[in-house]
Amino acid sequence: MDIKSLLTVVVGLGLLLLTGCTVQAEYKSEAQAKEVAQMQTQAVDYKEIPFETITGDTVSLKDFEGKVVLVVNTASKCGFTKQYAGLEELYREKKDEGLVIIGFPADNFGGQEPGGNEEILNFCVAKFDVTFPMMAKISVKGNDQHALYKYLTEQWPFPGEIGWNFNKFLLDKKGNVAARYESKVAPDDPQLLAKIDELL
Repeated sequence: MDIKSLLTVVVGLGLLLLTGCTVQAEYKSEAQAKEVAQMQTQAVDYKEIPFETITGDTVSLKDFEGKVVLVVNTASKCGFTKQYAGLEELYREKKDEGLVIIGFPADNFGGQEPGGNEEILNFCVAKFDVTFPMMAKISVKGNDQHALYKYLTEQWPFPGEIGWNFNKFLLDKKGNVAARYESKVAPDDPQLLAKIDELL
């Protein structure tokens, strides 16, 4: 083999080794990135995921520890909007026993919650005399889904994205999701009431 051919082989082997090392390095980097992301996800305590009240304070589920919590995504212009009345009645009836209802306004379905936080709050108070905690408007599905709803719909024993307004998650006093109800389940539904009483 002449010098020119030998150099060609050496350069080729060098490029092959270099390419292999680069691919391997990228693979390790991606694997490490996934591992770190997974560790970060596992490290997040869902009870500490922050969200804003409709008046601008920052809270989390940790603030409601020791309470039975009914989490509801709400809307002002929906066929189920009348459930506000039943939710308020339920809250007033059970709050002294330890029930909290948390409303999360969301505009994910048919533009049925178009207003801002102040408009939503005024509507809830004027129309239904709502006194249970209302949170700032969020997204409950899609690319901009709030972290709390991402956790509720992916990590718990009742997975699946939110289908419409007024879906309900019932959490026990430790913050574990004990039950999930679709929009058509009204606040005075016997099964819902029985489960709340059981958890209280």
